[in-house]
Amino acid sequence: MQLKYRERVLGLILISPLCKAPSWTEWFYNKVMTNLMYFYGMCGIVKESLLQRYFSQEVRCNIQGLESDIVQACRRLLDERQSSNVTRFMQVISRRYDLTEGLKKLQCRTLIFVGENSPFHSEALHMCAKMDKKFNALVEVQACGSLVTEEQPHAMLIPIEYFLMGYGFYRPPPQLFCSYGSSPSPTSPLSPSCISAELLSPESLGLKLKPIKTRVAMDD
Repeated sequence: MQLKYRERVLGLILISPLCKAPSWTEWFYNKVMTNLMYFYGMCGIVKESLLQRYFSQEVRCNIQGLESDIVQACRRLLDERQSSNVTRFMQVISRRYDLTEGLKKLQCRTLIFVGENSPFHSEALHMCAKMDKKFNALVEVQACGSLVTEEQPHAMLIPIEYFLMGYGFYRPPPQLFCSYGSSPSPTSPLSPSCISAELLSPESLGLKLKPIKTRVAMDD
């Protein structure tokens, strides 16, 4: 979106993004899955494949050998979905093209979240390495799969709050709520050039707060 409509996008928050074309092994694996859905529908092996794609081992099978509530809910949702729609989703993933060259031209602030156990972890590292070091920060969440928003949403709070503060969105102190008795409205977004570099520093993004680990390039 930002590559095509730069004037409309001020910043990006990406969750386990994909930026490279699929490898031969991934393409073949997705092809097998789509064929299975064509002949057998949303069968057990397809559901397990999708769950492994998005959730970490800790969530899929805890110490007691039980699935977490979120995985059970996702399994029920997959049962309700038509296999044809999931097939189209897999086909779109298999047909994606490489965005590496375009990443070098990306000039908006970008905050990238990825689970340390995500199968797309290397994609996030590649994306962060190819982008301009001044405009991106990578937050790696430990013991987490691809869906950081579902597995460990609390780990996203501090990085997102500081990221949005750079655009003029902020949460006023609690005493303001009491004095006026109403919920405040965020201020208008500021120009990206007004974002302080300190807002994307490791300390601001929660480097010392587990389970968050960040990578951000600092100017010499």
